[in-house]
Amino acid sequence: MKRKILVLGDIREGVLRNVSFEAVAAAKLITDGGEVVAALFGESIGDEILTLLHYGADRVVKVEHPELKVYTTDAYQQALFQVIDTEKPDGLIMGHTAQGKDLSPRIATKLNAGLVSDAVNIEVVDEEAIFTTPIYSGKAFEKVKIKDGMIVATVRPNNITPLEKDESRSGDVSNVKADIKDLRTTIKDIVRKSTGGIDLSEAKIIVSGGRGVKAAENFQLLEELANVLGAAVGASRGACDAGYCDYSLQIGQTGKVVTPDLYIAVGISGAIQHLAGMSNSKVIVAINKDPEAPIFDVADYGIVGDLFEVIPLFIEEMKSVVVS
Repeated sequence: MKRKILVLGDIREGVLRNVSFEAVAAAKLITDGGEVVAALFGESIGDEILTLLHYGADRVVKVEHPELKVYTTDAYQQALFQVIDTEKPDGLIMGHTAQGKDLSPRIATKLNAGLVSDAVNIEVVDEEAIFTTPIYSGKAFEKVKIKDGMIVATVRPNNITPLEKDESRSGDVSNVKADIKDLRTTIKDIVRKSTGGIDLSEAKIIVSGGRGVKAAENFQLLEELANVLGAAVGASRGACDAGYCDYSLQIGQTGKVVTPDLYIAVGISGAIQHLAGMSNSKVIVAINKDPEAPIFDVADYGIVGDLFEVIPLFIEEMKSVVVS
């Protein structure tokens, strides 16, 4: 059954996040030969439109308004409903990001639609979209489908493979005039903490530290390794609670859930709360001096040793590989 699926692009600091392209690929599966319409919100939208077309969107709808310069729930919700009223899609897909997690349940509730949250895989069986989602903190998975009405779903970053970029792809671009009013929240200023240039949720490689790092200044060792690997730096809650790093780096049940290609756990014991946030990484390397640490139960490769001896050797070896 051919469907029209709407995808909401996720822009961060003027750049489209990679999960937007993954959402387009997910929508392409669900359309079953139908149409993928991508929507972009902002004060002034530029080349991001072309990028969405290059990654497989059939058309792009842009909504430009000063109140859409930064994300607020009310402004984006109003703009999205106006696009839905105009396009009348059969489904809505967005990334399982802060934006997607905030918007999707509100949209689903207003439309009396089914919601699938944090999908890691999508398949079409007998013309029905089947979503795979993690449950019980990632210890199990379930397959779900929306039986009636509009589909609303979020996809977890780094799980749906984007379509190959093809700059020869083209499509129509249209405008929807936003009537945004009665806002309860206005963003006056954004103060950002420096957490590195790579978004944890979309990072392909993550170097993460725990209490075994022992001090805030020792996180510089992890940052050096991350720089060599082109990786993001994360942390366990224990490291954050100890004041070694900011909570924005926290990975786990009460932090970020990540699925990188490579996760390097340094000085992390492997509490179940931390495993809930990273156990679905494609390859896990654990470095810990305790051979009985639970992290080794989920690791693909383990190094039993003092991280202050192992990491410098690791850095030098990686540097030689990169140089060569």
